[in-house]
Formats: sequence, C-alpha cells, structure tokens
Amino acid sequence: MVFLSSSSSSSSSTMQKGIFVSVPVLVLSVSFAAAVFFLLSSSLSSSSSSSSSSSSSCSCPPSISSRNDVVGSVSDVVRLQERRISTTREDIEWVRDLIRSNGLHMHKNELRKGINPRTRDQQLVDLREYKGISHYEVDNNHTALPCPGELLVEQHHSNYGEPWAGGRDVFEFLAESSKLKPNSRVLEIGCGTLRVGLHFIRYLNPKHFHCLEKDELSLMAALRYELPSQGLLHKRPLILRGEDMEFSKFGSDVTYDLIYASAVFLHMPDKLVWTGLERLVEKLKPYEGRIFVSHNVKFCSRLGGDECAKKLASLGLEYLGKQTHDSLLFNHYEIWFGFRRVKP
Repeated sequence: MVFLSSSSSSSSSTMQKGIFVSVPVLVLSVSFAAAVFFLLSSSLSSSSSSSSSSSSSCSCPPSISSRNDVVGSVSDVVRLQERRISTTREDIEWVRDLIRSNGLHMHKNELRKGINPRTRDQQLVDLREYKGISHYEVDNNHTALPCPGELLVEQHHSNYGEPWAGGRDVFEFLAESSKLKPNSRVLEIGCGTLRVGLHFIRYLNPKHFHCLEKDELSLMAALRYELPSQGLLHKRPLILRGEDMEFSKFGSDVTYDLIYASAVFLHMPDKLVWTGLERLVEKLKPYEGRIFVSHNVKFCSRLGGDECAKKLASLGLEYLGKQTHDSLLFNHYEIWFGFRRVKP
C-alpha cells in the first residue's frame, strides 16, 4: 500500500488521519492522464498538418517572383508574335473559315449603297467644296495636321501601276531573305509613298528605318498622310529628300542590315548606280548584310559578265543571284537580285 498523509492536530484527539489510495486506482489515473495527453497532442499535430497541407494545395495568389515569371512568359510570347513576318497557313485557313461562316460572296465590282457612297474623285470634290467633312456645326474644332485632299482620298495609292497591297509581299520577301529582326537597320533608296516602307517601319525599332527619296509629292504623301494615318509617327523613321545617291545625311557611323531599291536603278544612268554602290558598300554590314535590287541589273549586265564581276569585286561586293517571291493577295511576280559585302 502507498500512504499519502495530511496531518492535522486537534486538542481532542492525537490520532493521525490519512488518505489511502490503492495501486490499481493510481495506475488507472496515470493511464487516463497519458491517454488524454496523447489525444491532445495528436489532435494538435493533425490540425497543424492539415493546415499545412491545405495551404500548399489551395489556389493562393502567386508570390511576386512567380507573378513576374508569368508576366515574363506572356511578354516573350507577345514579342515572338511581333517578330513574325510572313502570314502562316493557319492564318490563311482562319480567315477563309471566317469568310465561309459569314456566308460572304464577292459580287460585281460596282458602287453599292452606303451611308454616302463616293468615288475618289467625288470625295475630292466634296473635300474642296466643304473644306473637309463635317456633320456638325462647330466653331472650335481643331485639325492638328491638315492634309491635302488628294492625299486623303489616297490617289497616291494608284501611282505604282499595281495594287497597293503588293508592298506587303515585298516586305515579307526582303525581311525574311535578310533575316531581319526588330533591332536591324534598313535603308530604302526611293521609298516613294511608303508602300513597302510602312511595313518595315511598323516592324523595326524606332529610328531604324531610313529612306532617300527625291519626289516631293511622294514625300508629302508619306509624311502628311501615311505615317499619321497608320499611327507610326512615334517610330520616327528618318526620311530625307535627296538625289544623286547622296547618303551623307544619314551619318557616317550607321551600318545597315538591308539596303534595297525597288524599280529605281533601272531609271538611273549606269554611272550613277555604280557611284551609289561605291558609297553604300561601307554602310552595309559585312557578310550578313544584303543589298537587293528589283527588276533588272542592266547597269551590270551591260558591262558583260566578267567585267561586272570584276567591278563588283573591286568594290568589295559579291553577286548572290536572283530570287522571286510569293504573293498574298494577287499574282505579283517580281525578280530581285541580291548582293553582299565580302570585305570587312
């Protein structure tokens, strides 16, 4: 037996009183306490574990670093899409399906009813008579960059003897043949009204497209209509008026990944073309850079094959052969002759 005592003294009795607990009762008490402790501790542990598990499986907001990773991956996709140049087969099938699903059919090419149908000539008459188009009588409206009526009705889109849409074909061919990237630099000799140049300007980084053009009307169309209407003023292309293949205004330290002339050299004297090529060689990146000339290279062929090769070699240029390009919207067959710089 185990004896647990609590003594007390009394004036009437000297007998000690005690509390006696048997061993079985004590063992049961200790076991009960241990069981309670075990249950409490396991409950707390389970609660902590389930809380941890739920926090790891819940759709909580990502951390800042993981958010940045997601944003970065989306930005990369956008950048890749912006760098894409040619229309893909999937693009073609998508628009064909959309045309079919809307039940669209091309009818006779005639003036149809609309809000106010006008030919270009009729639009021009209206613009001149009413000094613009206004549906409301207001005295305080403001036009930031007044544009001549001839440009507003896009008469300059008919200056090339072929559809304006052909500019996209030329851009795709030249950009892919030259393996251009947005940070590449391009010089066009005779960019006209930017039929091709608009696509380069949109694709390239700001200030990376340069052009030399001598025709005043073409320059007016490019600067006063095409760039503003296409939302490309922020790209700041360097478009300069000049002739006789004078490129000094573009700076002495700039080098180009692509220099091209579309139907320009065939209108120049051979001597002037060779002068221009001599000036352009130092502005073309060695080996990877390309010069493309369209239609023909009579300035070269008139010298004879051997003489032409020798003259090109003396300038540090190599003839790469001729190529043609595919078309997106119409039968657009054009020949391009390529050259590269072979001396650093």
